[in-house]
Amino acid sequence: MSNQKLVLRETTEEDDENNNNIHHPYAFHVSGPRKVSAPNWRDLINSSWKDGNYKRTVIACFIQAVYLLELDRQENRSQEQALAPKWFIPFKYKLSRTLIDERDGSIYGAILEWDRSAALSDFIVIRPSGAPRAVLALRGTLLKGPTLRRDIEDDLRFLAWESLKGSVRFNGALEALKLISDAYGSHNVAVAGHSLGAGFALQIGKSLAKQGLFIETHLFNPPSVSLAMSLKNVGEKAVVVWQKVKSLVSSSNSNSNSNSNSNSNSNSNSNNANATSTCSNPIAFNKWVPHLYVNNSDYICCYYTDASGGGGEKENMRPPSAGNGHLAAKLFVLSKGKQKFMEAHGLEQWWSDDLELELALQSSKLISKQLKSLHSSTMNRQ
Repeated sequence: MSNQKLVLRETTEEDDENNNNIHHPYAFHVSGPRKVSAPNWRDLINSSWKDGNYKRTVIACFIQAVYLLELDRQENRSQEQALAPKWFIPFKYKLSRTLIDERDGSIYGAILEWDRSAALSDFIVIRPSGAPRAVLALRGTLLKGPTLRRDIEDDLRFLAWESLKGSVRFNGALEALKLISDAYGSHNVAVAGHSLGAGFALQIGKSLAKQGLFIETHLFNPPSVSLAMSLKNVGEKAVVVWQKVKSLVSSSNSNSNSNSNSNSNSNSNSNNANATSTCSNPIAFNKWVPHLYVNNSDYICCYYTDASGGGGEKENMRPPSAGNGHLAAKLFVLSKGKQKFMEAHGLEQWWSDDLELELALQSSKLISKQLKSLHSSTMNRQ
């Protein structure tokens, strides 16, 4: 009799945990998109992926899955209880690989691949037109203890140096993107990120563009450095803080980072050599057109919408649409009036049912600054 009671009590506890997951605020059916359908056999005729709104929504869900992969890890959820898979399985994608920061064990990115077996079970015999064969998704800063230190370190690195190339995560993400590009062809893959992850996605996408690999790129709330550029003291303080954070890293990690930086520098030199030949062709350069999704109320990314770049610089830079008439980037702007920062910077807004975006074609010096190294060799050779 006592054994029976024990079994009943254990079953109840397990059921309670499952119920908590069902009603979890990050569960797909609780906070995910409402009006986005899963792929079906009709997509063989007219693919949903050809719709820019559909593609933006699904890729934003993929990035949310990366956030949840790390939360699932931190909270020790089993495979059956995990929240992350629900954010990509409905769209017929599967988890191929996670990107792990070996310093703290955190998941900062993931490769999601088209799941042919799952698609065939729903009579989808071929991948819909426009659906990437694989997507590299990168999360942003996660304000949780186990990963906070490394996330903030990269945030400060970007604010201080306008670059993430010294980060271990940069090298890992670049290697992963190159791997799937070599495997499936650059035209069949995409890279996407939110916040800090968008910063990584922009820079690794640019690095491969210099090598002639033009990856479809989606950047949600990408960080801009113009805030620090406008407030010089903030930028200077960021350098000091970043140095202090860096000093906390053990000497062994510092040696590892040094090796990574030297490899990064050698790769950078190689990339620059490749860029000379690749970027000397203006038509080839314009094959890489990243998509930026920006909220005017988000002070981290809003300067992308400022034609002056926010920093008041007088340097003559190529605007997003100039010269040969091609766009350097597609800038989608969301304006909802005055919003709180967390709402304006949040990822969930990008799959909202009432989302209204404006494709901004005005010149943005900040975009030009981010892409300057891509076209500088082009202009020098002309």
